[in-house]
Amino acid sequence: MNIAVLIPSLDPDEALVELVGQLQQHGVKQIVVIDDGSTAQAPFDRCQAMGCVVVHHQTNCGKGDALRTGLRTARAQFPDLQGVVTADGDGQHAVCDILRVAQEIPHHPDSITLGTRDFSTGTVPARSRFGNRFSSLFFRLSAGISCPDTQTGLRGIPSSLFDFACSIPGSRYEYEMNVLFAAAQTGIPLHFIPIETIYENGNRSSHFRPIADSARVYAMPLRFAAASLSSFALDILLFALFSYLFHVRTARAILIATIGARICSGVFNFTLNRMWSFSSTQDNWHSQGIRYLILFLCQMLTSGALVWLLSFLPLPLTLIKITVDTALFFVSYFIQHNWVFRKS
Repeated sequence: MNIAVLIPSLDPDEALVELVGQLQQHGVKQIVVIDDGSTAQAPFDRCQAMGCVVVHHQTNCGKGDALRTGLRTARAQFPDLQGVVTADGDGQHAVCDILRVAQEIPHHPDSITLGTRDFSTGTVPARSRFGNRFSSLFFRLSAGISCPDTQTGLRGIPSSLFDFACSIPGSRYEYEMNVLFAAAQTGIPLHFIPIETIYENGNRSSHFRPIADSARVYAMPLRFAAASLSSFALDILLFALFSYLFHVRTARAILIATIGARICSGVFNFTLNRMWSFSSTQDNWHSQGIRYLILFLCQMLTSGALVWLLSFLPLPLTLIKITVDTALFFVSYFIQHNWVFRKS
């Protein structure tokens, strides 16, 4: 089995050296350790003395860059690799699980193997349990396939997918989610095997930054929300402008102001989502525009119908409208992501 193990690491402790030693005791000789701009070099010097290939980043570039560096290094250093296993160096992955993922790669040479954890146990920190469940639900709705552990760092990548993995954008933690999305969009199968759920010291050794890194992981829906809010603001401003220009409050004037503002804000929203939210400019904008128009009309009609159907509730009509449009906002995101602006 010609498999290499990649271990990206930032400011590691003794756990990294222990992991390398245990892997070598089990016959793993091809190990690449990536120093992602750490301050202390002693653990990396010890790994190098033990026979590992150690690559240094002068500054902290992020886990995504470290994994791509590891992939390129492994391919250059170890010819004829069947694949690589990516593992964390902070004690979160058991050696037996790393070996099990490695053993799966030759049997699934066209799939990405994911070591998935069980988050229903009481040993999992509440923050991690909630984060994984939300991430898995988001991925299922966005990609259309299930993945029980989108945040796992224990992954098996066969040699046939090295170029694919190196081409995925993302410098930090968002890279791992981007890989899953790209795999789903291009039809690369995901193969799951259960692994031990380990959280050393409540996962305090993790370098994941809840706000900054979550913003990177969920950049697409956040951009979509920003585009929607800016389009809503433009719609209100244009309606106010058109209403002022007409100087009258007749039904015809209000209707023209409403339709004019909605058309302008709709074109703005379409352009913003195409260019920025979903970055789907390589596809034909004509077909995207037709799909967007269909969704736009259906969403408008559905909003009106639902507000009318729920008007019997003892609630202000405006509150019903806000509730309905909020629900349709989430539906619209997934439809635009998977249909309107789906990448070829």
